[in-house]
Amino acid sequence: MGTWKINLVPKRQPKLNKPIMIEGLPGIGNVGKVAVDFIIEELGAVKLYDVFSYTFPHSVFVNEQNLVELPTIEVFYKKMAKGRDLLLISGDVQPIDEISSYKFSDKMLDMMEDYKGKEIITLGGIGLSQIPKKPKVYCTGNDKKFIQSFKKGSKVNTKLYGVVGPIVGVSGLLLGLASKRNIDAAALLAETYGHPMYLGIKGAREILKILNTKIGLKLNLKKLDKEIKNIEMEVMKKTGELSNVSKQTAIKKMKGKFGKDVAYIG
Repeated sequence: MGTWKINLVPKRQPKLNKPIMIEGLPGIGNVGKVAVDFIIEELGAVKLYDVFSYTFPHSVFVNEQNLVELPTIEVFYKKMAKGRDLLLISGDVQPIDEISSYKFSDKMLDMMEDYKGKEIITLGGIGLSQIPKKPKVYCTGNDKKFIQSFKKGSKVNTKLYGVVGPIVGVSGLLLGLASKRNIDAAALLAETYGHPMYLGIKGAREILKILNTKIGLKLNLKKLDKEIKNIEMEVMKKTGELSNVSKQTAIKKMKGKFGKDVAYIG
């Protein structure tokens, strides 16, 4: 992949049953990241890949041992007792330019095809000018039937046209590029406060409720409430500044193309 390096963490590839891929990289409110990180911790998912790229933001963060670490993206897997297994994408940053975003998304889709996966769910936030009391969750994707399947037992709004702007970054590209490979893909986007330092815990909680219903993850969401402070500390240390670099770069480019302000989603 040129400027990309993907390291296999286990000594050998696991055998997975047509896994569902769930992506939650940093974005508005870090909604997707909070949700995916909670799934990884709650289900005890196993790290599969470490991803490094020269296209990541040119920064490092200081960890609890007062040592510096490079930003990274990680892929985890979870073998489920019933039904299909999971591939979970989380990380400190997103690729910051168009070419690297496309290359990364294509690489994730290559992985899906290797494991014969046929469904992708990307997670993100919709930035509002004030904190929502009860965040709404919207759903869009590349297949109408797949989108409608998220409405069963959940309050999901599937009417996004005219409400939101373009979906920027990996959360959007995975949807579009998956169409070329006959992979069903949908995005769950929760309302959150659009301030760069705000953490969208409430939005993440609403998305997790929907995933519990849709996939049967059986997550204990009461734990999320108890761990909010710990999550805030961890996420803000690693992604507060680094992800903001990615977001601001994307927003500037979208403004330049459309000639006006856009509602950043991702």
